[in-house]
Amino acid sequence: MASSLQLPLGSALSKCLCFNHHPISRGKIRGAIVWCSSSELRVKPSKKIENRDELPLIKRRDVIGSVVGVSGLLLKSFDAGGAGLPPEDKPKLCNDACEKELENVPMVTTESGLQYKDIKVGVGPSPPVGFQVAANYVAMVPSGQIFDSSLEKGQLYIFRVGSGQVIKGLDEGILSMKIGGKRRLYIPGPLAFPKGLTSAPGRPRVAPNSPVIFDVSLEYIPGLEVEEE
Repeated sequence: MASSLQLPLGSALSKCLCFNHHPISRGKIRGAIVWCSSSELRVKPSKKIENRDELPLIKRRDVIGSVVGVSGLLLKSFDAGGAGLPPEDKPKLCNDACEKELENVPMVTTESGLQYKDIKVGVGPSPPVGFQVAANYVAMVPSGQIFDSSLEKGQLYIFRVGSGQVIKGLDEGILSMKIGGKRRLYIPGPLAFPKGLTSAPGRPRVAPNSPVIFDVSLEYIPGLEVEEE
């Protein structure tokens, strides 16, 4: 379905901007002829004007400004298309229904200051210190903006729990989980990123010693599962 951008200049430029439909078009703007395609936009005086100086200066500025504006709009359209999924469409471990349920789930606070709510309680044993665990996670700043996610990468995150391979709050939070469980961790600054975290393009920056939120699911414990069988 074609979509057009409406411009204040009216018919000439507004009809030019049409994606996936009529890729080349032409129009006039008070003595100027406009050619537009999906890759470029050109403006030149009409043949009816013998002397280019006859085109009033203010009108020339209008045309030049309009061309610059159109170029900016085109660039913004391409940037939006390449920016990936908008925040609300990013894969999550807790959907809208889950968020409502969490409002009634009691908060647990540990001695270290870590807080958590269980989205789903798992079954079986918890991982012993030093064991590998396979988990999914969605990491957010307090506003809910995602700054990292294993779901978006399409692979489980495997690490040795309790060995300092991840931030302290994540280590502590997973150690008391069970296989198949899902939990929201409210990690205070001292247990998160003391030095901060540089943001990737389009991601929020994590300031030093600022709190973060992790939704995490413990998928399995490789060595422990074999022993249980």
